[in-house]
Amino acid sequence: MTDTATRPRDEPAGRPSDPRAPGPRAHRGRTTPRTRRDTRTAALFLGPFLALFALCYLAPLAYAAYQSVLRVERSGPLGLGGSHEIFAGLANYTRALQDPSFLAGFGRVLLFGAVQIPVMMLLAAGLALLLDAASARGIGFFRTAYFLPYGIPGVIASILWGFLYVPGISPFVQLADGIGWHLDFLGPHTTLWSIANIVTWQYTGYNMLVLIAQLKAVPAELYEAARIDGANAWQVARHIKLPLIRPALVLTAVFSIIGTLQLFAEPMVLRPLTHTIDSGYTPNLHAYNQAFTADNPYLAAAEAVLLACVACVLSFGFLKLTGGRKDDTR
Repeated sequence: MTDTATRPRDEPAGRPSDPRAPGPRAHRGRTTPRTRRDTRTAALFLGPFLALFALCYLAPLAYAAYQSVLRVERSGPLGLGGSHEIFAGLANYTRALQDPSFLAGFGRVLLFGAVQIPVMMLLAAGLALLLDAASARGIGFFRTAYFLPYGIPGVIASILWGFLYVPGISPFVQLADGIGWHLDFLGPHTTLWSIANIVTWQYTGYNMLVLIAQLKAVPAELYEAARIDGANAWQVARHIKLPLIRPALVLTAVFSIIGTLQLFAEPMVLRPLTHTIDSGYTPNLHAYNQAFTADNPYLAAAEAVLLACVACVLSFGFLKLTGGRKDDTR
């Protein structure tokens, strides 16, 4: 037997192996000029974003967490001798979690999200599939028309829909009265769903545009192969399009969960029009009133931190639920 049988497969014939020669993994820990250049380029692009993220998100969140463990102590008779901040520990969090109005606001937005988000996502997915499958003229017009409500600020959209909800001037209420129906869009049992209608009208087009962008990235060869195999339009949409846009669906659903917990502008604008919206209708509205009406920014900071924690838990929980399934087939 020659030494060819014992020589490594990738070692050239006629060259003895050198045990001191570095293996293929020996260069992995070294930094080359190209690696350093790529690192600097990445830092150059990420630097502005990280700076703004730290300045506009992390710093306010850290300051809110700091304020949430403080309280004001007043001295002198009847508290007229001055005031100063002292450490309060978790007292503000305990007070917030024992406030029935604050907890009711959480329950209200959770119910809101459990109904409104699936309805909005179904509408957005349906519109995206229809516009992607259509081949007639005017698709760009309809796409822009569906997206246009997103360009209207939430305050303006709430004012517009508020005129359509008020019984004295609403054409919907007048038409319903003409045929004997009594509609009360701002009643005790309908106000939440009137707000859900505003949010759905405003954000469905935005989610639709995200889904269409994902659909445009799907290779056309998949559709052609499916049609050759005899699949109709419904089968293509169900078995090819929807599974391939699943990442976009998850992304828009996470954004919707966060936006639901931050619900503020719509109830704030509609509050003067109905007595069913109180100061704690949503957690954001409750924290706002604690800070600027009750003059208790420390309790408001604790409520804001709790709201951020709940948003993180729900968002990452949803991502874990939708992305944690792995195909074990090999």
